[in-house]
Amino acid sequence: MKGDAQRWAELADCMLVIAREIQFRGYKDPRAVSLTATEGMVMRYMQDHPIAAPKQIAAAVGLQRSNLSTLMAGLERRGLIERTMSEGDRRGVTVRLTEAGRRNYMIVRREWAAAVAKAAENDTRGLEGTLGLLKDIAAGLIAMRPETPGRDMSRAEA
Repeated sequence: MKGDAQRWAELADCMLVIAREIQFRGYKDPRAVSLTATEGMVMRYMQDHPIAAPKQIAAAVGLQRSNLSTLMAGLERRGLIERTMSEGDRRGVTVRLTEAGRRNYMIVRREWAAAVAKAAENDTRGLEGTLGLLKDIAAGLIAMRPETPGRDMSRAEA
């Protein structure tokens, strides 16, 4: 790899290290509920969509609908979401973000912010540009997401 490709690889590598280090730290606040990366994706989606159908959630976070049920049961046991029968269709389920789920997200984001700011020695130079780039990358990766998780065989290297 040379030039830009190498730099993009370094950026991806750094993003993976940062995500792992944030998750590895755990939380100081005893009210914080630790989540797996996938549970975190669901809860992040629920912040902007506090009432959603499981099908919507699965599609938004790139999960198979069948895998979501077990994950939802765990979030529900911890009081972060509630699942109820849909009012219009008794066979359907509606997922609702609870106040505990909203509060947990605020608590962990506050701790993430403190950890990242400290790691960067509170140097905010370039922060806006970095945020913009990372948001663009996140949106682009989501838009390019394959229909099923795993290796995209259409682009397998020769």
